Amino acid sequence: MLLFRYIAIIVIGRSDSMALDTSKKLRNAVVYSVYVRNYGKNGKFTDVEEDLQRIKDLGTDIIWFMPIHPIGEVNRKGVLGSPYAIKDYRGINPEYGTLEDFRRLVDKIHQLGMKVMIDVVYNHTSPDSWLVENHPEYFYIKPDGKRGNKVGDWSDIVDLDYNNKDLWTYQIDTLKYWVGIGVDGFRCDVAPLVPIQFWMKAREEVNKVKPGVIWLAESVEHGFISYLRKEGFVAHSDCEVYNAFDICYDYDVHNYFKGYLEGKNSLKEYIDRVALQEVIYPDNYVKLRFLENHDQPRAKELIPDNEKLNIWTAYMFFQKGAALIFNGQEARDHHLPNLFNDDKVNWDDMNDGFVNMIKRLSALKKKDIMAEGNYSIGVVENKDVIVITYEKGNEKLIGIFNVNLEDGTIKLPVDDGEYENLVTGEKISILDGEIELPYHPLIIKA
Repeated sequence: MLLFRYIAIIVIGRSDSMALDTSKKLRNAVVYSVYVRNYGKNGKFTDVEEDLQRIKDLGTDIIWFMPIHPIGEVNRKGVLGSPYAIKDYRGINPEYGTLEDFRRLVDKIHQLGMKVMIDVVYNHTSPDSWLVENHPEYFYIKPDGKRGNKVGDWSDIVDLDYNNKDLWTYQIDTLKYWVGIGVDGFRCDVAPLVPIQFWMKAREEVNKVKPGVIWLAESVEHGFISYLRKEGFVAHSDCEVYNAFDICYDYDVHNYFKGYLEGKNSLKEYIDRVALQEVIYPDNYVKLRFLENHDQPRAKELIPDNEKLNIWTAYMFFQKGAALIFNGQEARDHHLPNLFNDDKVNWDDMNDGFVNMIKRLSALKKKDIMAEGNYSIGVVENKDVIVITYEKGNEKLIGIFNVNLEDGTIKLPVDDGEYENLVTGEKISILDGEIELPYHPLIIKA
């Protein structure tokens, strides 16, 4: 991987375009994902604006807006269409409000000390997009001579062709436009399907306008990469994607997380793959850790038991990387809002205990040791219990996550005595180097 990085620097000739300068402090970040259409009563920017203080109080650092642009009408899915079938990269979806509404929302987010990230969907547009009408030469042509897409079930979009360098200029100018509006970062949809050389160039050019813009890649599952490569299409691995991006999804391990919950693989198989990330990615790698997102089942659906949900939520926050909250996750909404229709988040099950736990975990996430500490993760032998350790200088944090509510005790390499559970505030005792397994998340400072 490092060899690849050095080769890339020689070939491209611009080391400042690389993500070698990614700050480890991004591991301290809590990202809150908002789907405006299904967020509040009206599905408008003003709904989010009215709720900003509550979002901030969760410990949020970055608000990521799923696409805010106008949606295509041709081949539209559902009644209102997918926000990922974009008609105009430089426009605002009139369902949500106006550009001035968005500017005001951005200003208020900044006033509260948070950053703004918008979705960038650069692999494709709607079939009736502004670019189709004005620059048909920017698009991928199928063997039958027609515009189309490479992934069959994405029937409401047509793919762009990055062999056309004029497209690069238009797309990068668009990014600069949104940075000028006040955007602080980009979440890039299916980023590995767009040539990494483009993303490297985009990062370099945007950095000239606004240094420190955050780049989050929706990296993709191994199976999807293999399929696309077999078909002869671009599909980058996470190792390649880190050349241009600060943060990658953890889809390289997510199937094993779901597989454990569904009884398809062991907990150790999942955690072993999480531990492997430590040696296959750059030293300053940042993963986006999540239990759910807009493409995946709700955490409450995957984990109906509230005790286990508490434990898995704490585990997610305590992992090495940025933490993602998808709107409604804090309310333990079990229903994943439909992407193509008006399908509002259900906020009725908002539980003070669960929300307060998230706030505690977010505060813990901000500690330097969570970004800079030496990190290890493993599973207790013969028990479905995850142990995560951070060490920095004389400080040590240990997290114990009894995800299967196991009974018994486990050994811990700490002195006997009384400790505070940093998740709950309760006191726990360690005697003869052993601790009784709790049915709730446990994090101690040793």
